[in-house]
Amino acid sequence: MKLVSALIFLATALTCTAEVNPNRYESLKQEIRQAIARGNGWLKAQQKPNGNWDDEATPAFTALALTAAIRDPNLDRKAPFPESIEKGLSWLLAQQKEDGGIYNRGLTVYNTATAVTALVAAGRPTDEPAIVKARKHLIDNQWDIDKKKETDNPNDGGIGYGSSNTHTDMSNTYLAIEALALSKKVIEDGRHGDQPDLDWGAAITFLSRCQNLEETNDRDWASNDPKNKGGFVYDSNESKAGEEKLPDGRTALRSYGSMSYAGLLSFVYAKMSADDPRVIAVKEWLGKNYTIAENPNMGTQGLYYYYQTMSKALTAANVDQLKLENGKEADWRKDLGEKLLSVQREDGSWVNSNGRWRESNPVLVTAYTVLSLEQIYDAIPQK
Repeated sequence: MKLVSALIFLATALTCTAEVNPNRYESLKQEIRQAIARGNGWLKAQQKPNGNWDDEATPAFTALALTAAIRDPNLDRKAPFPESIEKGLSWLLAQQKEDGGIYNRGLTVYNTATAVTALVAAGRPTDEPAIVKARKHLIDNQWDIDKKKETDNPNDGGIGYGSSNTHTDMSNTYLAIEALALSKKVIEDGRHGDQPDLDWGAAITFLSRCQNLEETNDRDWASNDPKNKGGFVYDSNESKAGEEKLPDGRTALRSYGSMSYAGLLSFVYAKMSADDPRVIAVKEWLGKNYTIAENPNMGTQGLYYYYQTMSKALTAANVDQLKLENGKEADWRKDLGEKLLSVQREDGSWVNSNGRWRESNPVLVTAYTVLSLEQIYDAIPQK
């Protein structure tokens, strides 16, 4: 039995147990299952003869397509993988370098983290040595500028793209944290000897420095103003959503949706308590800014990345109904599922009309969306 049956994106272990009526989702669940099949069918048709998807320089495309295929609820988990999956996994493994990274032309952390997640989903024992090497690559890319095990530099504790090595950021940090958390089962029984681990304390410090919360963020820009309190920005010095002048004359970095969900998910994987003020604050910001119409404060930029981080974070955080500012609650699974179903194209694919962060590429966006739908499907309460 594949490891994915135990994994299912941690949904079985993390789905909320609050009293709900699962029958309300039955129709939606069947529609999602069909949409996933169509999406994966379209992706399968895009696979290159060598086994990869899209740009060979970016193995993350292949990793995302593979993870979508492996987590498909229509896949017979008792049977061997289809040839397309086996071929894709072989290509992905062949891209691993001596330093353990799985990449070709830069973006070593992004590509490696995404590849690790795919390999863990596949659950093949033969891939474990590659996963162990890739884990070390991710850990080696955690920043500690002066090597004093202190977090005196704003980038310390975070992880960047790896190749340019100019700064750390929330996106790469969250993807690395996710990959390390999902792959921990590979090394925790000691079969691969003593293995390094992330400096989780330093990672939490970096995450805190990307959150608008004055009590736990020592950066000058951190703000508790009502619009931004609790939300996350791109890194400890920048927000892709820009800046905001406050009434007191200070300049705050504007919080935005995708990074705020990435922050929540990272807090969960870092095993922070649900009662921690940082966790409470980001949930409150997400509730105040809840929408599936756009990536809050970013419009349609990175919209499908936003949908994916939303579905993963709310599942992992045990959120059944998201509490909103007005005292109401949002059925995020129904809202997001119906939205994604409504914009699937006739050929089974999805694409963003806004091309920032490569979302004009239907392979990338379709993989993002299939993974979001699979997360929703797996998070729907069982009868």
